[in-house]
Amino acid sequence: MKRYLYMFALTLSVFALIGCSSDPEIVEKIVEVEVEKIVEVEKDPGKLVIYSGRKESLVGPIIDQFADATGIEVEVKYGSSAPIAALLMEEGDKSPADIFYAQDPGAIGSVESMLQPISDSILTKTTTSDDGKTETSALVPDWAKSPSNLWTGITGRARVVVYNTATVTEADLPDTMTGFCDAKWKGRIGWAPSNSSFQTMITAMRAEWGEAQTKQWIECIRDNDASVYPKNTPQVEAAAKGEIDVGFVNHYYLYKFVLDKSEGDQFKARNYHPRTAGPGSMVMVSAAGILKSSENKANAEKFLEFMLSGVSQNYFANSTREYPLIDGVKTHPLLTPMSEINKPGVTLAELQDIAGSAKLLTEAGVLD
Repeated sequence: MKRYLYMFALTLSVFALIGCSSDPEIVEKIVEVEVEKIVEVEKDPGKLVIYSGRKESLVGPIIDQFADATGIEVEVKYGSSAPIAALLMEEGDKSPADIFYAQDPGAIGSVESMLQPISDSILTKTTTSDDGKTETSALVPDWAKSPSNLWTGITGRARVVVYNTATVTEADLPDTMTGFCDAKWKGRIGWAPSNSSFQTMITAMRAEWGEAQTKQWIECIRDNDASVYPKNTPQVEAAAKGEIDVGFVNHYYLYKFVLDKSEGDQFKARNYHPRTAGPGSMVMVSAAGILKSSENKANAEKFLEFMLSGVSQNYFANSTREYPLIDGVKTHPLLTPMSEINKPGVTLAELQDIAGSAKLLTEAGVLD
C-alpha cells in the first residue's frame, strides 16, 4: 500500500461578536481551514510480458484469469514455439519478455542459457502430518522440469496415433512407430513435419534410435506417401473423415471434436498409445521459465505459482484435457492414465536439439 497526504480546505462557519456597545452584534464569518488526511491507496501491481509458444485458444483464458486475479497488466506475444525461441535469441538481454511459455521442452531448452533459476519456494510444497511434523517435497516431478530448475513443466502432453475407427481397430495398429513403415500403410498416413511437437518426437527418436535409424524412419514414412498437414487438428479431422487412417498427433486435439463440439461417438477417430515404449508414446511437457533480463521478476514468479496452482491445473485437466503435473488434481476421465502409458526412457533434457531434427527432416526432403 502507498500512503498519500492530501491537503484540502474545510469551510467552517464561525460566529463572532462585533461591536463595543452594550448590545454587541452577532455575525457569521466564513473561514477556511486546511486539514491533512492520509488515504490508503492500492499499489500499482505492475506488468508482465509473456512470450507464448502455445495457442491463445488453449492458454488465453487461464492467462486472463491470472490477470484478473492479480490486477497485473499482462501483455502476451503469441506464436509458434520455435520462432518465439529464435526471436528471444535475436533480442538477447534486450528482450522485453519476462516469461517464455513454450509448447514443448525442446523450444525452451534451446534458450535455457537465457533463463534464471526458479525459486525453490515455487517448485516445492510443504505438508503437515497428523503428528504436526512438516515435510517439504517436490511440487513438480523431477522428470517434468529442468535439472537445474531453469524451467518447469506446466502440463503433460502425450504423443499418440489418432486412427479412423471405421477402417482400423486398435488391434490392427503396430506396437511401435517402426510398424508404420510396412507397405500396408502406404497412402494411409498423415503427419505434420513442420509442427514443433512432431519435431520433438523426431528428437526423441534421435536420442533413442540414433541419427541413421531416425532418418530411415522419416524416409520410409515419406515413401509410404504420407499426407502432409500443417498441424495436429486437421489430421484428427482427416482421420475421422476417412481421408487418412492414422495420424501422428498430440492426445488432446481429439477432444476438441469429441467433447467441445459434442460429436461424441459419432466422431470416427480415437487415440492409440503404442503398446511398446518408444518415441511414439512419449509424454512431453508444456514449460515456462523466467528470462534473466526480466524487469518484472516478482510478477513472473507469481505467474509460475499460479500456473502450478490447483486452479490452473484443473483448468488444463478439464478444459484442454492435458495431464496435470501436481498431486491432487485428477486427470480427465477420458484420458489414458499417465501411469498406463509405456513411455520411452528419453529425458526431457535430451529433447533440446530441435534444430538438428529440422535439419534431418529437410535432408529427407519432407521439410522446406
